[in-house]
Amino acid sequence: MQNFFHYSVEFLPILLRGVKLTIAVTVGSLVLSTLLGMVWALMRVSGVRTLDLIARCVINFLRGVPIIVQLFVIYFVLPELGISLSALNAAIFGLGIAYSAYQAENFRAGIQAIDRGQLEAAQSIGMRHTMTMRRVILPQAFRIALPPYGNTMIMMLKDSSQASTITVAELAMQGKLIATSTFQNATVFTLVAALYLVMCIPLFLLVGRMEKKLGSGRR
Repeated sequence: MQNFFHYSVEFLPILLRGVKLTIAVTVGSLVLSTLLGMVWALMRVSGVRTLDLIARCVINFLRGVPIIVQLFVIYFVLPELGISLSALNAAIFGLGIAYSAYQAENFRAGIQAIDRGQLEAAQSIGMRHTMTMRRVILPQAFRIALPPYGNTMIMMLKDSSQASTITVAELAMQGKLIATSTFQNATVFTLVAALYLVMCIPLFLLVGRMEKKLGSGRR
């Protein structure tokens, strides 16, 4: 136990540098996946068959190809086509695009769960479709989609470790490097697991608080 605390003091500053990159990848990919996911979801519920078909194909493709392969394509293949991204940007784009498919399904389910009568009532008082979606449908859909959205956010935080496969020195990569050089596997990966848990706990609390607040707002 004494050795554990001794090595923890030595290793933590290095691991915390990895935490910063983990948070950067997670936040960046969360924003991108949310925006793209909303686009795919709106295309799915647009009622336009062509848009629906395009969105279906994109979502199924992104869900069917492993995230690590998508990261490899963005980081290693795109430069051959003249598009070069830094490892960090490639990780953000890769995770953001991959998870947009899951976000799209979260949002689509939320939108389709709204009673169609509300849409018809809004149209009957002269609200345009865009305003109806923004003022009536989407706020309620967000409440419904919040639990799966929160779960997706936590999954993204953990899957940010896949950025290590394209040389992003995030938390998992830093832990692997330290363990390889010091052979203190138990200490290093206990610390890595603890740091991931510490990052996840605020997300658990945030989602729970938002669910409670939005739930009370409906009463």
